[in-house]
Amino acid sequence: MRRIAFATLAALLLCGPAPAATGGRALDDVRVLSADDMGGRGIGTEGSARARAYIEGRLRETGLAVTEQPFVFTRKADGKEVRGVNLIARIDGTRAGGKAIVVSAHYDHLGTRGGVIFNGADDNASGVAALLAVAEAFQTAPPAHTLFLVALDGEEVGLRGARAFVDAPPVPLADIGLNVNFDMLSKNARGELYVSGGAPFPWLRTRLERLAGTAPVTLKLGHDTDADGLQNNWTSQSDQGAFAARGVPWVYFGVEDHSEYHLPTDDFATVPPVFFLGAVTTVVAACRLFDEELDAMMSEAGR
Repeated sequence: MRRIAFATLAALLLCGPAPAATGGRALDDVRVLSADDMGGRGIGTEGSARARAYIEGRLRETGLAVTEQPFVFTRKADGKEVRGVNLIARIDGTRAGGKAIVVSAHYDHLGTRGGVIFNGADDNASGVAALLAVAEAFQTAPPAHTLFLVALDGEEVGLRGARAFVDAPPVPLADIGLNVNFDMLSKNARGELYVSGGAPFPWLRTRLERLAGTAPVTLKLGHDTDADGLQNNWTSQSDQGAFAARGVPWVYFGVEDHSEYHLPTDDFATVPPVFFLGAVTTVVAACRLFDEELDAMMSEAGR
């Protein structure tokens, strides 16, 4: 696969001055969201509220209006009512009519347990940072189709935010052509990023194969069938599962589980900058590709 230099990656990603200490805004977003003062971003906690305020501020900084979508559920373990909040921003497309694209990433993590903070740098501060990079990219060069940027809460407790979103979407579900979900983009020892969705949607596979040919990371298609066992089918293992359950086409970007998955060691200090920025560059390019070819894809899909 083609590789590009770290400086080039940062230049592609950023729409403003890059903090020298982090190598770019996307890295800085991961650093802030996975800091100890966020308390692991457990749903309904003060740390979650701080993370939400940061994400909302970053979206508004790009010129976007942000809507909060609160939701409530009852936790089975103790019968306690838990409140979560999704954040939704919209970039109108330049073409009239047509389907919309929802780009999503969950901002919650495991919180603090036994006095130990689970910072969740990869899971999923990395995906939120990519979401913010997509926002900046499309604010600079607007999409043809309306784009919803959604920071989801409650993924770690059963895709709660995603389920709330599809239950009360900002447009009818039939008008959403594609969900693009990011969850864990920053850590893989082999430099591999996976994209799922090509098997259930052959019209998507051809575009993903083309994307893989130019991606600055090793982009592999898979984890979207039961061929290697149910545990290796990621269809319902992150927020895209809520969209899939309601018949909305989806595509998911993420790395395979690693030694720091759901452990306190998933910290910013262990994020490899070159791979992560390459992954962000890849998913931004993917969103641009999906926007450009959405009408053709919907026609091929019979939607």
